[in-house]
Amino acid sequence: MPEVRITIGGRHFEVACQEGEESYLQAAAKMLDDEARVLSDQVGRMPEARMLLMAGLLLADKTASVEDRIAELRAELAEREAELTSLRNVKVEPERIEVPVVPQGVKDTLAEIAARAEALAAEIEEKAGK
Repeated sequence: MPEVRITIGGRHFEVACQEGEESYLQAAAKMLDDEARVLSDQVGRMPEARMLLMAGLLLADKTASVEDRIAELRAELAEREAELTSLRNVKVEPERIEVPVVPQGVKDTLAEIAARAEALAAEIEEKAGK
């Protein structure tokens, strides 16, 4: 089991960790050290146990805030997923458009007029060609 030397609040500690966890331990120690430095700058020198307690409490407070925010985001995500599911299940009927039907008598009359117009056009072309 590897031993990692960490520094928190200007004090050095040897800490054992699982193989491959060294970088995580270093990152966690840095977070704790950052909080301890803030405390040292504000309060000055204090007993090791108190410094570690206060730094741990500050980190726990930040962690609780992050966890609350994560819970809010998860709830919002659940709402959006439910909304998306309901939208996927909505059956949208296409808009019905009614087209008027042209009566057969009108069609016949228009066809007759078109035929007469073509006959007249042919007659005019024939007379113009002579």
